[in-house]
Amino acid sequence: MTSKKIAISMKGVCFSYAHSESVIENASISVQEGEFIGIIGPNGGGKTTLLKLLMGFLEPTKGEISIFGKNPKSYPNGIAYVPQNLRFDKLFPITVMELVLGGRLATLPWWGIFSKKDREKANEALEKVKLLKYAHKPFGELSGGQAQRALIARALASEPHILLLDEPTANVDAQAEAGIHELLLELRKSLTILMVTHDIRAVIRQVERVLCVQRQIDAVSPGELCEHFALGLYHFPLIQTPETHLKSSKGSR
Repeated sequence: MTSKKIAISMKGVCFSYAHSESVIENASISVQEGEFIGIIGPNGGGKTTLLKLLMGFLEPTKGEISIFGKNPKSYPNGIAYVPQNLRFDKLFPITVMELVLGGRLATLPWWGIFSKKDREKANEALEKVKLLKYAHKPFGELSGGQAQRALIARALASEPHILLLDEPTANVDAQAEAGIHELLLELRKSLTILMVTHDIRAVIRQVERVLCVQRQIDAVSPGELCEHFALGLYHFPLIQTPETHLKSSKGSR
């Protein structure tokens, strides 16, 4: 059996913005190829900063990050990012296909015309997210769930090895949320996925590990996670113990 590669490695990583306290402190984590990881933590705890570090938009003030053994800046097309939502004028005349082709910009030649392969990859991505029949529909006319799936298709069109998602179900209804979770379970068969979320109860049923980002970064299995986290009460230690379980039970009476 072939051993899995290390997709993401962080060793002793620290980061702080200019003239501010540390946002990430002495973080050391390792993510294997093909893992589905949930990322949780309080607002301002460093989740977005972590994603920016992995994409190479920020550099650690200390420590090392590698993506499949390379510096993040040397591996730009191997990582795709899906934002929580896309801020744009809904009247702007862009079709769903044009949006998804944006994921192929790295392959666009200097004369600015997408190739047959680019369009094939865009079609494949739309088919994966079940939006192919909406390819020529204005993006601004999609529902919230459809728009989020279109953003995922744009990311998939770039043929990434790692998919980073920032709260992909935050602004959609329950039915659309279930569809996105089902899609991610299918995508995990071929991608390494890291997903920031506040929906702890839902993500625990899907992911293999959870990273809690609160300046420090700790990794635990979903079953070890203290019940307080499902209520949005972030603290250390993360792991469920008889003592934390007792406190949680008393607090729920």
